[in-house]
Amino acid sequence: MPKRVVIALLSPVSWAPPGASAERWRKALAEDVVDLVASLAAADGAIAIGPDDVSLAADIAWPGMPVYRAERPRAALDAAAADGYDQAAVLAGDAPDLPGLLVGKLLQPLGTRQAAVAPSRNGGLIGVAARLPVADWFPDLDLDGAAAADVRAAAPRRALVAETPGWHRLRGPADLARLDPALDGWDATRALLGG
Repeated sequence: MPKRVVIALLSPVSWAPPGASAERWRKALAEDVVDLVASLAAADGAIAIGPDDVSLAADIAWPGMPVYRAERPRAALDAAAADGYDQAAVLAGDAPDLPGLLVGKLLQPLGTRQAAVAPSRNGGLIGVAARLPVADWFPDLDLDGAAAADVRAAAPRRALVAETPGWHRLRGPADLARLDPALDGWDATRALLGG
């Protein structure tokens, strides 16, 4: 079985709900995404951060969890390859209620494809996954502005990239309505939102 890792990419947030600072909001989202990647049975969990986020990672990382200095998915995938992983996925840090099943669907195509992408229903991508080392053609994209078509267009053949089911991200106040209270998880985000 290939050695796999799922990396939570903890990018800065551009908004926060009323009554919460951007710092508290970002930490709540990050805690939930990191808890998700740490709980996956078929992959290790890791964190990718920018240079100013060392204290955030120290606060929320699980014991022994790798922390990569990488602000974009491609750099995080390269760091995972350097750590000896065969396959890796990078997830947006603002999808606290993402079901683990969808993370598995992002990794599953890597048995026959070089890469996979999961679109966000409200713009950007939820995540990307790739066999490691990453193919030269894989773009240096960001999860906020990229689309599945961008990764497919970069591939020498579109069939090298699988598109998996999408989910939503919390990119603005209107996205709070997308959260499903019946779903397990997202405890830190739920607590910050008051319920």
